[in-house]
Amino acid sequence: MEAPERLARQLRFIIEADKLKEVFRQSLCSQSRRQENDAEHSWHLALLVITLAEHSNVPDIDVARVLKMVILHDLVEIDAGDTFAYDTAGAADQKEREARAADRIFGLLPEDQGAEFRAIWEEFEARETPEAKFASAVDRFQPMLLNLLTEGTSWQKHGITHDRVVARNRNIEEGSEELWRCMSAMLDEAVANGHLPR
Repeated sequence: MEAPERLARQLRFIIEADKLKEVFRQSLCSQSRRQENDAEHSWHLALLVITLAEHSNVPDIDVARVLKMVILHDLVEIDAGDTFAYDTAGAADQKEREARAADRIFGLLPEDQGAEFRAIWEEFEARETPEAKFASAVDRFQPMLLNLLTEGTSWQKHGITHDRVVARNRNIEEGSEELWRCMSAMLDEAVANGHLPR
């Protein structure tokens, strides 16, 4: 027996989303030091959100909406690939590649659900709402935490310096001043330990 059309479309989307497990990032897992995949990253972000929501700049942030953002925002990388945070050449057409991917991937869903997921993805990208600012904050915080836990391996591999890390990630402060203060102190410690070049 075939699934009804709505369910069939939802299942196609879910099956497509499984491909996120095959998109690898520059961040390394803290124990094995293998590359983290995008699905692991999304799960870790969701865990950060439910654990650290109290540190959002906005009290009583809509945690469910933030969770939707962190689960959905990287799905576009199934088509667009993961653009390394410090890759200026790759960033040149990143928005265009990701928008095309969003059209295709969210277009697999029933129209109403696809429009809802696309709107959540766009809200995350725009970083204007308190929820999007906090989602972006944890999205920046998590890979830096992994870099710190692996003694700056990825930063050193790509010649990334403290000033570039700060310039790229300072907007964490827009979502959580507390998380940015914490990360700033950890970055200073990484410099002192020789894990992040000044």
